[in-house]
Amino acid sequence: MPANLHNHLKQHFGFTEFLPGQREAVEHLLAGRSAAAVFPTGGGKSLCYQLPALLLPGLTLVVSPLIALMKDQIDALARRGIAADRLDSSLSLDEHRDVMQRIRGGALRLLYVAPERFNNERFRETIKPIHVSLFAVDEAHCISEWGHNFRPDYLKLAGFASLIQAERILALTATATPHVLGDICRRFDIAPECAIHTGFYRPNLTLLTTPVEASQRDEVLLARLQQRQSGPTIAYVTLQKTAERVAQKLADAGLQARAYHAGMKYDQRTAVQDWFIASDDHIVVATIAFGMGIDKANIRYVYHYNLPKSLENYSQEIGRAGRDGAPATCEMFAAGDDLCVLENFAYGDTPTHAAVLSLLTDVFSQGDRFDVGLYELSNRHDIRNLVTRTLLTYLELERYLQAGTPFYDSYQFQPRLTSQQILEQFDGARREFLRQMLSRSVKARTWFKLDVDSTAAALHQPRERLVRALEHLHEQQMLEVRAARVRNPYRCLQVPADIAALADELFQRSLTREAREIDRLHQVLDLVQHDGCQIARLCQYFGETLDSPCGHCTWCLGGHTPQVAPARAPTDIDAETWQQVEALRRERSELLNDPRVVARFLCGITSPRLTRTKLTQHGLFAHFDAVPFRVIMQRAT
Repeated sequence: MPANLHNHLKQHFGFTEFLPGQREAVEHLLAGRSAAAVFPTGGGKSLCYQLPALLLPGLTLVVSPLIALMKDQIDALARRGIAADRLDSSLSLDEHRDVMQRIRGGALRLLYVAPERFNNERFRETIKPIHVSLFAVDEAHCISEWGHNFRPDYLKLAGFASLIQAERILALTATATPHVLGDICRRFDIAPECAIHTGFYRPNLTLLTTPVEASQRDEVLLARLQQRQSGPTIAYVTLQKTAERVAQKLADAGLQARAYHAGMKYDQRTAVQDWFIASDDHIVVATIAFGMGIDKANIRYVYHYNLPKSLENYSQEIGRAGRDGAPATCEMFAAGDDLCVLENFAYGDTPTHAAVLSLLTDVFSQGDRFDVGLYELSNRHDIRNLVTRTLLTYLELERYLQAGTPFYDSYQFQPRLTSQQILEQFDGARREFLRQMLSRSVKARTWFKLDVDSTAAALHQPRERLVRALEHLHEQQMLEVRAARVRNPYRCLQVPADIAALADELFQRSLTREAREIDRLHQVLDLVQHDGCQIARLCQYFGETLDSPCGHCTWCLGGHTPQVAPARAPTDIDAETWQQVEALRRERSELLNDPRVVARFLCGITSPRLTRTKLTQHGLFAHFDAVPFRVIMQRAT
């Protein structure tokens, strides 16, 4: 282990001291041990893998869920002369080719990828022979079903780390409760003594809660921005359309404000991010994706225009303020009208019992070995894609299924050289193999299609050899290759003795997840209305105890308990409109045959089947979006 860690810290990053927990994490990794680090937002998690990446001999592979985080960190590393890059869907063919060549040539110290990248057959074949010294997993709480942002792809990361023979793992998060941290360590096989948990408390953050009626929020936000000293500001909203509307209203008032949300094109989001980072007074009105990993220390204000959907989300978002240690203000506008929209997000992900049963019946009728397209499966059974992936992951964890390596159903290529020119680059058996492979392609207008499976069988070669060959020809600019339609292969390990009973179990599991998400939302309300120091209560949630009240939250500053502005009375379900609903249910009984689907439709929550059948364009779609989901579901029963 290098004895001069401080020298490396100063030389490469310009820091003279480690932040709390950083040195311990780095020392565990350099000693060959896997580690977990729970630091508050802005606590320096990224340095815990960036510094070891310079001191370890192989590649550091960083798994991160957001392109924005990758881009910002790579730009910062490039300014320090550190070789880092990313693979994501925004790269052009030439950019992708360049990164792959740098990986193979050992020119990169850090490579950033999204967890879904491991579903890419070409990537997995490329990374297998690479020496991966460190496998760093950011937002590691996503591996835990007890976390606030469970993602099924994270459940497989430990297996991928083993597959590529990563020497050590670093799991990082800012939002793990003690329960979630234990889950992270168990899944990644991290010893408890290698789990580092620094304090959540940030003394420079003032946390304010202001009861505001929904109709008054625009005026209150505008007043705050005009009255307070200007500084970089983020205003978080729930919906994309709200981000656009509020940003325009602020811009019309003469403020430097722009919207940011996932519905924007990548180039637009990047432009807004760069614009914000370079400023000292700009305002971004954003959905929750904005801010993760952005290296901007002087954010002075974070406003929650809408209620956050969990305490974990809230802590992440306020943690983006005041990373420079100077005072910063975080203010939440507490409007009860937000509850209905946020609850509907949770309800919208839960499939019907019939859909779960239909999915299981389909899967277990496929035989011992089969492959499926997840989007096709989702559409067929009217279950959102993420939920479909989650249900299949449950079946893997319960040892009903064993997933294979995802592959592309379709490969196409466009020659940049003639076949003769390509073959002249090779000799002997390799040349003959390529000749036979290329001869089996079928030309359309300008692209050739190659059925990889039938070609592999005809040539008595492993499928992987054909994929590697296409990748090589692509990298050498002999072919332009594109792949489409990911297929997920499975082997059936056992057929359940009672599929209906298993459907009951998985449906109940979905209902439990739904209830947990609703409970998270109400934990936000409990914090707002807590009769005591709000920051102390938030710290307690994350396993930290303050010795005394903070002195800089609404309760401490005002000596009273804040409230949530009451919601407007929900829209009445009038008899005349309900008659129209019942008539539509009779007319489209094949679609609207379950109270949950009816509630989804009337609340304006999309699903694969509602979208495919264009029922989302019907006049009754979203007609009762101000009525609680559970109220409509009871009425439709």
